[in-house]
Amino acid sequence: MRLWLHSGGAFREAGDEVRDFLGATHRVLFVPYAIHDLDDYLEKVRGLMEPWGFTVDSTHETDDPQAAIADAEAIFVGGGNTFRLLDRCIAMDLMDPIRERVAAGVPYMGSSAGSNMASPTIMTTNDMPIVYPPTFEALDLIPFQINPHYVDTDPESTHKGETREQRLNEYHEMNELFVLGLREGSLVRREGDEVELRGTIGARLFRQGQEAEEYVPGDRLDFLLDA
Repeated sequence: MRLWLHSGGAFREAGDEVRDFLGATHRVLFVPYAIHDLDDYLEKVRGLMEPWGFTVDSTHETDDPQAAIADAEAIFVGGGNTFRLLDRCIAMDLMDPIRERVAAGVPYMGSSAGSNMASPTIMTTNDMPIVYPPTFEALDLIPFQINPHYVDTDPESTHKGETREQRLNEYHEMNELFVLGLREGSLVRREGDEVELRGTIGARLFRQGQEAEEYVPGDRLDFLLDA
């Protein structure tokens, strides 16, 4: 299994990482359903990835998205609203086809909501539930949760609401899965049984009943596959 799970916000600076991950694969199938305007979203992604040397197709441009997934050389699930993304993928019966292709070794790239989708559930997304999917269960390509766009607590902030750390601690009041908070510019790369933190900034790992731990790019996170 080959996964590339990005925080999302700094994707346009991740060209070298994308090229390194995809290697000789130059055709990517885009899954755009986290955003309302699919055509506009596709053009933006093409505008980013074509200069990097990739041809980008989209599931929404074909009459048979399942067949497109079955033929995909690489799959890229983009960011936006995670609830909408999951809801539409379930409604279109795309979940199992994606799982099967990724299990067969087809590279999976996720950005923001697409990284949430690789987790067991979408319960650690930051998004508003603008739609109500029939389940929160996601693709389950990794045995731990991702929290994209992780923001550290600012002691000087006048914001009176919950910090991201408090919200993730609330998750652990009711759930046990590890949560990896990806700051903007951080990403997780999985190659089989090997997991590495990459990108330009570190990430924070939350475990139930324990203090959060810091990891920096280059750190191996293989142990998360046994979490």
